[in-house]
Amino acid sequence: MSMSMKKEPLAYRMSPRTLDEYVGQEHIIGPGKLLNRMIQADRISSIILFGPPGTGKTSIARIIANTTKAAFFKLNAVTAGVKDIKQVVEDTQNTFLNPSGKSVLFIDEIHRFNKAQQDALLPHVEDGTVVLIGATTENPFFEVNKALISRSTVFMLKPLEPRHIRKIITMAIEDKERGLGNFRIDMREEALELLADMSGGDARIALNALELAVLTTDMNEEGRYDITPEVIMDCIQKRAVRFDKSSEQHYDNISAFIKSMRGSDPDATLFYLARALYAGEEPEFLARRIMICASEDVGMANPHALTVAVAAAQAVQMIGMPEARILLSHAAVMVATSPKSNSAYAGIGQALHDVETKYTGEVPMHLRNAAAKGMEKLGYGVGYKYAHDYAGNIVDDMEYLPEEMKGTLYYHPSGNGYEAKIKEWLERRRNKKSNA
Repeated sequence: MSMSMKKEPLAYRMSPRTLDEYVGQEHIIGPGKLLNRMIQADRISSIILFGPPGTGKTSIARIIANTTKAAFFKLNAVTAGVKDIKQVVEDTQNTFLNPSGKSVLFIDEIHRFNKAQQDALLPHVEDGTVVLIGATTENPFFEVNKALISRSTVFMLKPLEPRHIRKIITMAIEDKERGLGNFRIDMREEALELLADMSGGDARIALNALELAVLTTDMNEEGRYDITPEVIMDCIQKRAVRFDKSSEQHYDNISAFIKSMRGSDPDATLFYLARALYAGEEPEFLARRIMICASEDVGMANPHALTVAVAAAQAVQMIGMPEARILLSHAAVMVATSPKSNSAYAGIGQALHDVETKYTGEVPMHLRNAAAKGMEKLGYGVGYKYAHDYAGNIVDDMEYLPEEMKGTLYYHPSGNGYEAKIKEWLERRRNKKSNA
């Protein structure tokens, strides 16, 4: 059979039909694992499969469809509505067509169901009429009705490892019934390794690239298709990233980026910055995160870090990509390699807490401004001492806090970097003040 006679894409044709054909996700579907046992025993309860594209969520649903004795229905949340859910329930409860009175319903992209659609499904999942299999690339704990979550087991799928992709590609090349086994394909080892690496853990991307490579490659004099690394590079174009800038992986990556800067690891910082840029994150967004980290986590230990971060953010707006990556790298490395102190961040947090939860008194009269003639007669500004009239530009016996807050300390310098000098100065200042 020629490839042109097979209308379905290779990735669809190679979808596993049984557990024995399934590759990867050993942590949830390997021998002895819960999901494996549920399928083997045909005792499926409601589950939600959560993971990146091309990792086998739909394949698991197809295996269940091939093995379960229950009626099996499939909906796509992008196109389905409440009417479709009601039709599935009606068909399920039709004892003539479905004597068991139960069914398995697979909903792809379940996160796209709105609240009304999810609520329409809930009672039938709850009473066991419908066993739900939901598939989503988004975190279901954020996107799916909590009542549905509580009645389902959530299984998290991971990006496939290169060894899994290599096995899937090899199976596709050798399979004469569904794959490319009727073609004489010479897949060079370097090309196989390259495809496994560049697919980003997505089997669909790998199989699509393989199919395109064979379709667009002429047979050589020996009647064989020579698949080289150059052919693979041409077919896959750009390495698949494992996250979309609008998905949960976006938040995971930016979290790792910030925590790497905070943790003083410039190598990890540059790695997560590169992932973000490669996935298409807006450079302005990344610049904002660097500025926040420069103030929150570096703070007074190196006040210059914020200056660099702000300058980089302004320059990013003027220059744009691809050169903006250099500015972001400069600022991020500055933050990552600076001594750290969150004293200013912690101080304002505690001060806000006090303002919100305590009676903190009024601004002392001597600190108030006598903005109009006659206000000084009421005590406004009376007793205020101008700091620059005193030695060291400090008035030791002046109280700046309200009486109710006297003695409260919010700023606790860390002693790291430049803040070590501040700590030494402030200790002397506070001691003199307390003895004044």
